[in-house]
Amino acid sequence: MAATRSETCPAEPDFYDKLNTSWHKPALQGFMAIVVAHWGEHFFQAYQIYVMHWPRPKALGMLGLVYPWLVSTESLHYGYALVMLIGLIALRKGFTGLSHTWWMIALWIQVWHHFEHLLLQGQVLFHHNLFHSPVPMSILQLWFPRVELHLFYNTVVFVPMAIAMYYHMFPPLGEVQHANCQCAWHPRPLAAAAV
Repeated sequence: MAATRSETCPAEPDFYDKLNTSWHKPALQGFMAIVVAHWGEHFFQAYQIYVMHWPRPKALGMLGLVYPWLVSTESLHYGYALVMLIGLIALRKGFTGLSHTWWMIALWIQVWHHFEHLLLQGQVLFHHNLFHSPVPMSILQLWFPRVELHLFYNTVVFVPMAIAMYYHMFPPLGEVQHANCQCAWHPRPLAAAAV
């Protein structure tokens, strides 16, 4: 009996598999550029408030200096939270061992951050603010000002991502053989990794 094509030739990797193997390094670089740019926006906004002493409604970050109407929309903030969540989910398969643990910590924190933005976006869409607030409110905004809260959220997502990236690029001895991408800066030979 003749072998079928699927038995003789391995299946071509799909988009998700390529994203976490041969495309993992450029995909991570692009994703991290977006993350750092957004984090920079939050830091610049905090700088405008605490160093330049601008009133909060005028402290809109770098993007807000050019497009103030865009920064004041919930859609922009929700869209970024969604991009973060999708990126963390889509790129997680490429992480292994210790780097995977830290990446998943960032992912679960981002799940909550996304939920908070989903609440804000829902209030705008349904024209009904929670907690009798004159403006859309997330749950933790009941206790913390929005600027500081979202700077905190972006920081607590970024820190475990940075740790994950460190362990992904400089894998601990014995873990390098499990990574299926070229992200490691100094990949160890398999024989050396087993020692």
